[in-house]
Amino acid sequence: MGAGGVGGYFGARLQQAGHDVVFFARGKHLAALREKGLTLKSTHGDAQLKVAVYEDPAETAPVDVVMFAVKLWDTESAAERLRPIVAKHTVVIPFQNGVESVERLGRVLPPEAVMGGSAFIATRIAAPGVIEHIGQMARLQFGPVLPAQRAAAEAFLGVCQRANLNAEMPADIARSIWEKFVFLVAVSSATAVARAPLGVVRSDPDLRRLFEQALRETWTLGRARGVPLADDLVEDRMKFLDTMPHEMKASMAHDLEAGGRLEAPWLCGAVARMSEEAGLQAPVNRTVYAALKPFVNGR
Repeated sequence: MGAGGVGGYFGARLQQAGHDVVFFARGKHLAALREKGLTLKSTHGDAQLKVAVYEDPAETAPVDVVMFAVKLWDTESAAERLRPIVAKHTVVIPFQNGVESVERLGRVLPPEAVMGGSAFIATRIAAPGVIEHIGQMARLQFGPVLPAQRAAAEAFLGVCQRANLNAEMPADIARSIWEKFVFLVAVSSATAVARAPLGVVRSDPDLRRLFEQALRETWTLGRARGVPLADDLVEDRMKFLDTMPHEMKASMAHDLEAGGRLEAPWLCGAVARMSEEAGLQAPVNRTVYAALKPFVNGR
């Protein structure tokens, strides 16, 4: 659900492995996928696939697994449209940014159908019908949030691993989602507000400090909310920053450059909002959100 950078990439890899995959898209991307198929440009191998793609999920039959990868502002509306294909055995796994997807989906779909998930990959729609993968990273994490979901999670893990995807089922998916969130908030904030890639961010002392403070504020918030984040997570993520491709930007930075809508309300904005609720200070995230707010609804 959402055949963009994340859904398009991992859906394509599963189809290449012989699985029955249906894509949902809209607009020019939908038209291109129907006419020319899905083009994947990746350091792990290019692909050109003829795909089954629809705009309305009601046009298809119930499915086993939904990889839910729409932008955060579309979460509730996309979940509503999924109802016809979510059967009793279906699991829905949000591979979105942010830390509120399981809760948001569970208000629209049966909560017992919604698992937790995170995708670690730098991708974008380079042109309608064309997914570009940047760098080497391409990893999925997912897992049950209810005991009854474990069998379905293990079955999908096997599917992914047999498709040669780097997939894993951590012991605590909620913690894993927060670990990603801590880093993503910093990456998205710094690359968007600076209009610059990570190579520029990490080499400029002021931007590097902004990045580190964004990390620390989000880590502090997670710990305050009872998430068992490691004591050295901030230091570890700063070391990881120095290993990332120079040209990498967060999807929010690409959206900003393209004049599209921004996920800021659920990233830096969410840290500002939740920190205030918890009685914490988050001056960097609050300032970045203020700077991006005029562009939240796109050009």
